[in-house]
Amino acid sequence: MNSLSFGGIRVDDVTLDEAVALAEGFVRDGEPRQIATINPEFVMAAQRDDAFRETLANAALCVPDGVGLMWGSRLLRKPLRGRATGVDLVWQLSELASRQGWSVFLLGGRQGAGAATAQRLQARYPSLRAAGVYEGHPNDPEAEGRVKAARPDILFVAYGAPAQDVWIHRRQAALGVPLAMGVGGSFDYIAGRAKRAPGWLRQLGLEWLYRLAHEPWRWRRMTALPRFAILVMKQRRQERR
Repeated sequence: MNSLSFGGIRVDDVTLDEAVALAEGFVRDGEPRQIATINPEFVMAAQRDDAFRETLANAALCVPDGVGLMWGSRLLRKPLRGRATGVDLVWQLSELASRQGWSVFLLGGRQGAGAATAQRLQARYPSLRAAGVYEGHPNDPEAEGRVKAARPDILFVAYGAPAQDVWIHRRQAALGVPLAMGVGGSFDYIAGRAKRAPGWLRQLGLEWLYRLAHEPWRWRRMTALPRFAILVMKQRRQERR
């Protein structure tokens, strides 16, 4: 598996189908593994957050989520072959679990988003086994116990980054879950509480603009994009030397 680095953060060059195939192997193997969905915000946050940086370095798979990574990879002349977004992975991994008889646990989300997501997933995949749904929060001592008791094959954590990813990294060995992934706001999209950009906008790389138009409060988070662009341009100059 090829990979490249943005500011020291690894991004694996995998397509969505390849990511799902690797995830299937992780679950079959049974050893606790973590998938991280990398975007420019992750890269920039990890520059100043040692715990987050360590978490991403130890993830079994760091998939390219953000469209900014596609741009950055082309600038570095190491183009990524595609994206594997968190939303798409939740759908695809749930479909895989339904076929294989595996169970999933949905942790996090706000105001019932996890429960609504479980309903949507089971409506599409009737044979999907939901081992549990629990909202909780990153400092909730009950969350770990609920996941342990449920013994799911796949765990989706929607606490928001970096909290969700660090939470998984620090507890996954104790949880014993074969596959865990932080999914950010994916529950809101799957539950229908937030609108995803149309496919043609995603293909043009303008999903961020659509999200900003519908969720203007995101402007603070999106300040990471120009900083990421500067980081990539500096990295390109250094690699040329």
